Amino acid sequence: MVRAGLTTERLTRAGAELADEVGFDQVTVSALARRFDVKVASLYSHLKNSQDLRTRIALFALEELADRVAAALAGRAGRDALAAFADAYRDYAREHPGRYDAARLRLDPETAAASAGVRHAQMTRAILRGYDLTEPDQTHAVRMLGSAFHGYVSLELAGGFSHTAVDSRESWDWMVDSLDAMLRNRVTA
Repeated sequence: MVRAGLTTERLTRAGAELADEVGFDQVTVSALARRFDVKVASLYSHLKNSQDLRTRIALFALEELADRVAAALAGRAGRDALAAFADAYRDYAREHPGRYDAARLRLDPETAAASAGVRHAQMTRAILRGYDLTEPDQTHAVRMLGSAFHGYVSLELAGGFSHTAVDSRESWDWMVDSLDAMLRNRVTA
């Protein structure tokens, strides 16, 4: 019998909350069943298995993050858009570390193509149009920004910047300024 009130959406949201609490790698159907004080079998009418749950959390996080980034970008251009974009990612990762990890889950091509990951790429390219980049430089820049932001956030969350007196926000702003300057001054061969 299906427990009243349990839906796939509710389980996904609870899984996302659990990911923030214990880490995305620790999220399983069993852990979720314990959270709701139900037997694992009662969740299988909503979820196929732990991988299905993890994929749903990833899709939820991608959508949630895309909405946040879109709101931050509204009406902005140039360095202001780049900073808003970067800050939205950083803030999301700091507020929701498990969901942020979930958003990095490798999805099969069909699922990825139907996900909010497409919106993330479109927003990145929209920002880069303000820098007048053509291909393949635009693709290189998308990869560079993603790598720089993800690398910084990952190191910061792991405590990698807690050993110096310089505030990590100062370094973040310095990095965004440097990326902006590099993109504005990019000369193609």
